[in-house]
Amino acid sequence: MRTRPFSLLSALAGLTLLLLLALTSGAGAGTTGISDAAAALKQDPVYVDPAARSQLSPADEKALEQRIVNADKPVFVAVLPESAQFPAGSVLRDLRTATGITGLYGIRLGDRFDAGADGSVMPRNAVRNVVFSGVNTPGVDAATQLDNFVDQTLPTVRGSAPASWSNGSDPDGAGTGSLIAVGAVLVAGGAGAYAVVRRSRRRKAEEERAALEKLRVVVDEDITAYGEELDRLDFRPSEPGADDAMRADYERALDSYEEAKSAMAAAEHPHDVRVVTEALEEGRYALAVLAARREGAPVPERRAPCFFDPRHGPSVTDMTWTPAAGTSREVPVCAADAARLRDGEDPMARTVETESGRRPYWEAGPAYGPWAGGYFGGGLLPGLLAGTLLGSALSTPAYASEYGGGDFGGGDFSGADFNSSDFGGGFGGDWGGGGGFDGGGGF
Repeated sequence: MRTRPFSLLSALAGLTLLLLLALTSGAGAGTTGISDAAAALKQDPVYVDPAARSQLSPADEKALEQRIVNADKPVFVAVLPESAQFPAGSVLRDLRTATGITGLYGIRLGDRFDAGADGSVMPRNAVRNVVFSGVNTPGVDAATQLDNFVDQTLPTVRGSAPASWSNGSDPDGAGTGSLIAVGAVLVAGGAGAYAVVRRSRRRKAEEERAALEKLRVVVDEDITAYGEELDRLDFRPSEPGADDAMRADYERALDSYEEAKSAMAAAEHPHDVRVVTEALEEGRYALAVLAARREGAPVPERRAPCFFDPRHGPSVTDMTWTPAAGTSREVPVCAADAARLRDGEDPMARTVETESGRRPYWEAGPAYGPWAGGYFGGGLLPGLLAGTLLGSALSTPAYASEYGGGDFGGGDFSGADFNSSDFGGGFGGDWGGGGGFDGGGGF
């Protein structure tokens, strides 16, 4: 056991030496093609191909890079020219494969944009929402487009930045002497840094436990309410008029109930709650479809839950709503809340316990971010909550660190071992699927 500190220092020294060799050997080399773009992204979150430099200035690149690094999220951005080196039909998947790191990838190819993510980092529908919610505005310049992409994704991307990033160093590279000095400091301070990391992890674990217990109360209420909806429906698969479609809807609703209960029982971190509310959202839609079939009505459109209280079920329309001291925005609402708003009344908002008593969930703390994210998807949430207390919390690096990172599986080296269907789009078509690459938005 007495040799452990020396083993740690030896490992750090070896790692530092390898890093220095890798960086110095590549200094001054040209960077073209998928392999070089991937190599650059292993060191920093933003890569601009020399042939596309006119699209994004070094200052804009540096600012974008620093925001991603500060948030500690596995978000990768590449600005590439339209050329044979970057095949439009496979560039998303090719870059993810070559980089080998689990994360969210956004690519500006010429004047088009698309994005995709590993499922453990961001759901496909959330990526699609982001790409279509203003990021892909025709004619927008690269700096504005990429700023919007980062703004909308950092609050909701799961996982942490890869350890290989240079933490905001000069993208044009540091001198060899400076790199060696940094390496020496890393080795000398390795043991102390290890102790600091352990203390930080313990603190984070304690805060996560407290946040999870706060969420557990709210989620248990949601699960109970959903179970009561199942009981009120009083559907029997053998009842007169029941058909296979109805039975399938009912089975899906029951499966969602069991999935939500199991996921909540197994939850160990605040972000685990997202899976629970995603299951409840799926189940409530299945119940709405089943109810419509039994009444002989058209199957309802798949919409987000009611913003004011997801227990109200799927929304039926969008209404303009202005939070206290905030700006107006369109939110999805159920029929009952739509009627209240038209009559000038307050909606029936979901309230949660706060230090100042029960308040609407959007006026509560950041712990409720994973709960809301499961219901509304990553791409929708920032716009819905902009200007509210919860929305402001979601946009900070503190939220990303305390409630969205570490255990989501982002930032890990996985090489080519990933679900290629998550990256199956391409820039070759009609801006379909997830963006501008013929079906991206989840690659």
